[in-house]
Amino acid sequence: MSTPSGPDGLPAGVDPQSIFRSIFGAYPDALLLVDAQGRIVLANPAADTLFGYASGQLVGLNVDVLVPDSIRPRHAEYRHAYAHKPRARPMGTQMDLVAKRLDGSEVMVEIALSPLHDSAVPLVVVAVRGIGAYPRVKQALQRARYSEYVAQMGRVAVDARDPQVLLQQVCAVAVEALQVEMSVLFLLEPNQLEFLVAAGAGLLPEESVGTRMLNTADTPAGFAMAAAQHTVIPDYRIEQRFTVPPHYLAAGLVSALTVPLSDRGKRVGVLSVRSKQAQRFGDDEVHFLESLSNLLAATLQRVQTEETLSHAQRLESVGQLTGGIAHDFNNLLTVIQGNLQVLEEVPAIADDAHTQQLVAAATRASKRGAELTSKLLAFSRRQVLSPSRIDVPAMLHSLADMLRRTVDQRIRIEVQAEPGCPAGLADAGQLESALLNIAINARDAMPGGGKLVFACSDIGSLPPELHGDFAPHERSASGYLSISITDNGAGMSEAVRERAFEPFFTTKESGRGTGLGLSTVYGFVKQSKGAVTLDSTPGVGTTVTLYLPRHDAAPGAGEAHTATRALPPRLRVMLVEDEPEVRAVALRFLAALDCVVAAFANAEQALQGLTADAEFDLLLSDVALGTGMRGTDLAREVLARRPGVAVLLVSGFSAELLDINQTAPASWELLAKPYSREELQAAMAQALAAVQPAER
Repeated sequence: MSTPSGPDGLPAGVDPQSIFRSIFGAYPDALLLVDAQGRIVLANPAADTLFGYASGQLVGLNVDVLVPDSIRPRHAEYRHAYAHKPRARPMGTQMDLVAKRLDGSEVMVEIALSPLHDSAVPLVVVAVRGIGAYPRVKQALQRARYSEYVAQMGRVAVDARDPQVLLQQVCAVAVEALQVEMSVLFLLEPNQLEFLVAAGAGLLPEESVGTRMLNTADTPAGFAMAAAQHTVIPDYRIEQRFTVPPHYLAAGLVSALTVPLSDRGKRVGVLSVRSKQAQRFGDDEVHFLESLSNLLAATLQRVQTEETLSHAQRLESVGQLTGGIAHDFNNLLTVIQGNLQVLEEVPAIADDAHTQQLVAAATRASKRGAELTSKLLAFSRRQVLSPSRIDVPAMLHSLADMLRRTVDQRIRIEVQAEPGCPAGLADAGQLESALLNIAINARDAMPGGGKLVFACSDIGSLPPELHGDFAPHERSASGYLSISITDNGAGMSEAVRERAFEPFFTTKESGRGTGLGLSTVYGFVKQSKGAVTLDSTPGVGTTVTLYLPRHDAAPGAGEAHTATRALPPRLRVMLVEDEPEVRAVALRFLAALDCVVAAFANAEQALQGLTADAEFDLLLSDVALGTGMRGTDLAREVLARRPGVAVLLVSGFSAELLDINQTAPASWELLAKPYSREELQAAMAQALAAVQPAER
């Protein structure tokens, strides 16, 4: 049995107008009925909701009120053109559109237009669908928003010069972009045992900037650090992987997201955001926070690199400055020491005990000045090493005695010298400086006191585990001895150990360390054909071991042979020195050594004096000879004319001797200022022996 229908196909008794009104009111999209003038004649409840109006408020308004101010003029033109040629336009065929709500906010929409051709009055049905709530649209908008914040942070990072400002800005951006209550940046301390709260936004009192907390796996930051990847905490209230601090829950924090912060592949901290909503963080939030973390790491690396470069440039400048000062100072010391030595031997003074005491005091002071100059040059690491026989146990006992008087009395210092420990072959002054550097580091690692042990032993050959850059390029045929310095201080983590010998790397606070201590030790040991190792455990202590070549000759044999070697009588010497007073000292020394000397103020004069009938056995020249030809060039020219002449070059600037030592012929002898008459005699003998081995 069928239901009777009316002529319009509806069930009998059903009012079409009522059906159409019900459809209009129940339709899920916003529907507006607009006349030719753009006036809203009718609006359904969905339109009221979408645009933020109360029921009936839209009726009578011009449709232009729903158009953002920025595009309203264009919309008016479009509406007038459409009124002249109305046509159906379905949704989704145009670009993304935006509508204006009553409160001034905007909503993304799709719009369909349907003109009512059978109506007595020109009307258009406007169907408006809000698409801002669509998951795919919301996600796209969120991603675009996050990308804009990353770009904003990138612009800040480009101009960043103060790391602290950058750290704080990252935390502020994280809170604003993710719309969460809190962001905090934890940086790992150099000891790897603690975190420092470096920056934050919306921080709790228990985690204010500057607060330190333990790096353990049962803490939120420690767990995230150990995870080595992003960590999402859906709900602190049910978290079982680590201990949730009570003040998190007391503050109403529920969920969190933490990502690691890396520096050249090594984790150095974590960036964390927290929310009072559960399940707050998804893949897009993870990607955004990782982008911020990577941007922060890259910027901090750039700032650090710029600071390191600037530091290196300053060091180079200071090194050049100190080198120049040392050169002039060494010339002055040559004059002072030389004249004191001559004065000491004057017959009228030799028998005057009081005057001899005064001369001796002045000589000691000038030698201390020479030591100071040597330390200035060591700052620029442009030292020429003078390897000699070293009684290592005696040096360790002497150093320990000095440290006992100067370091914290709570540090107990011991020396453990193996019986029969052989002598070492190294530059005594540089070795003592290296040991002192290591001892100072050990002292700083034991602020509350502890034990410092110096030990030496004969090891014969180097340990087999030494390889790569830590093994000497050239092995010593005489074997090796070891010198170790052990403390029971804080120790080093693996990350710190790996970088301990890097120039400029330091775990000390700003202003307390240059980062050159261990790198200088490394350079000295390598230059001495030795090796160095570092063994350290956090909370246990550190041992630095130096491996140096042995000196197998009998004590004092080499030195005595050189010091007592006689020069040939009436040795013919060409002396070239641009400083008159230094030249005068050299002339006195050479006269005392029974030499026949021709003295010149510069290279050009010396070459003019190298006539056909002028014969010389040895050229004694300063390296720097004023504005003219340098001593090295002079030596090459003299040898070209007189191949058998021995060459002895002197300089007050160790960098010059270092460079010459690397490029000059092996037969050239080098001597640093200031020098004594005995040192000059020994160097001259060495130079003569290098070119006349058969006669020596």
